[in-house]
Amino acid sequence: MNKIAVVTGGSGGIGRCTAASLKAAGCTVYEISRRDIPSDGIIHMSADVTDEAQVRRVIDEIAAREGRIDILVNNAGFGISGAAELTESRDSHAQLELNVFGTDNVTRAVLPHMRAQGGGRIVCMSSIAGIVPIPFQLWYSVSKAAIIAYVLALQNEVRPFGISVCAIMPGDIASGFTDARHKSAAGDDVYAGRIERSVAVMEHDERTGMTPEYAGSFVAKYALKKNSRPLVAMGFAYKGAAAIAKLFPRRLSNWIVGQIFAKEGNRKRFDMICLHCRVICGIIRSIPYVFGARPE
Repeated sequence: MNKIAVVTGGSGGIGRCTAASLKAAGCTVYEISRRDIPSDGIIHMSADVTDEAQVRRVIDEIAAREGRIDILVNNAGFGISGAAELTESRDSHAQLELNVFGTDNVTRAVLPHMRAQGGGRIVCMSSIAGIVPIPFQLWYSVSKAAIIAYVLALQNEVRPFGISVCAIMPGDIASGFTDARHKSAAGDDVYAGRIERSVAVMEHDERTGMTPEYAGSFVAKYALKKNSRPLVAMGFAYKGAAAIAKLFPRRLSNWIVGQIFAKEGNRKRFDMICLHCRVICGIIRSIPYVFGARPE
């Protein structure tokens, strides 16, 4: 059966590539965003996901047109950076409004249709920052941690209706997300240059990270699954990072993150610590395969 998929934030980056991968898999794909950037075979629906009335209008229109909605990918989001004490409340509220409440608006609009049809699949984009919070990306990390809690709770609420939910936790991806980040270096002199240095480390890793095409195909693969683990890390290194967050004492894992992103010092020190962490991640991630587990 041809599946009907809805992708939010589908005008660029991971969302656009996810929509394309779902289309290639035979789905009828609707992308919801404020910008109409034509993409071959993808149907654009204009809406701001933070506007509940707009969201309900387009979701109800899709359901009326197609008779069902099988897949929802909540991808719309953005990031801010800066010191917590100097972040304006309007900026932190905007971060949560889009990343968390925008996800909730679309999910609540889709759920009645999925319940009525007896099932569906919901994928929400979180981040590895949701389980490994990044200094000077505090509110972004908070928003992605909220998505993890949202997915875990929602899964237990909607499972009896045949609806499955999962959160994808990507790491660094080379996309327009980096340039779109709302950055503030306010107080960098007080913080001994650590704000700009931290963001520089992060953005370097993003620009050399996974491609949005890889990320989109990964998300689409999990969107097409009937069931999966509720939390899925994307990328070998980030699965290792997730393992470290689980296995290491929180004090130790948080110290490692601080050494990478918030320590006074030069880039060489950061690079050396990053290298050591990646080696540890690789070792931890490879342990199951030593005992016969098969990679995905």
